[in-house]
Amino acid sequence: MEYGLIGAKLGHSYSKIIHEMLCGYHYDLCPLPTEEEARAFLTRRQFKAINVTIPYKKLVMEYCSYIDPRAKAIGAVNTVVNKNGLLYGYNTDYMGFAHLCDAHGVNFAGRTVLILGTGGTHNTTSAVARDKGAAKVLTVSRHPDPEKGELSYAEAVSSGAQIVVNTTPAGMYPNVGVCNLDVAAMPGLEAVVDVVYNPDKTELILRAEEAGVPVAVGGLEMLVAQAVYAAEYFLDRKFEDAPVEIAASPPHCAATC
Repeated sequence: MEYGLIGAKLGHSYSKIIHEMLCGYHYDLCPLPTEEEARAFLTRRQFKAINVTIPYKKLVMEYCSYIDPRAKAIGAVNTVVNKNGLLYGYNTDYMGFAHLCDAHGVNFAGRTVLILGTGGTHNTTSAVARDKGAAKVLTVSRHPDPEKGELSYAEAVSSGAQIVVNTTPAGMYPNVGVCNLDVAAMPGLEAVVDVVYNPDKTELILRAEEAGVPVAVGGLEMLVAQAVYAAEYFLDRKFEDAPVEIAASPPHCAATC
């Protein structure tokens, strides 16, 4: 395999469509259902460059000889380049999420942000929120750890948050219709952002729209943006027109191809 994506389940993924549409190279989806399979794949290193998704964004760091400082600070790698047998790890999810929020006018400055989930993408979105001036970032978990200050979904409703970010697989194809947070009971919400991109509008986003939240957006644009930035690492060249590339690959195109 030259280029591709690894993760436990990839039946929902649009990455192959997006990468091949953007850059023309062949891009494989490589589902690795168990950690043992993921470790064996990474040990063999038979690839030029890969993207990494749930649940291996932390595990892959063990195999990297070099990790970009931002990825190291976040604690998650989603882009890996094989340079003469040494693996170099980066995090383009950060840039993708920042692009998504900027494109839809999500203003983090001085806001309380509620992040659903505790995995690698939680750390990425939290880093973006803090870097953009969030006053407070709260974490919500199905099994909250009080010592870490995590909230239950019931507690989250009365958190006073202005922005909600979902980093869990809840509502992702094929388990559509799942929504763990009652956004209708949260007055004062300014934005609900879901990193899930299939379906384009998860149940969380549909309920946010129904509740009249000003900004309610899914993660497909983030996927396209992070793919463009990942391709820069894959091909070892900058796309001077990266924003144009992203805009030229609209979410509805990836969703309908």
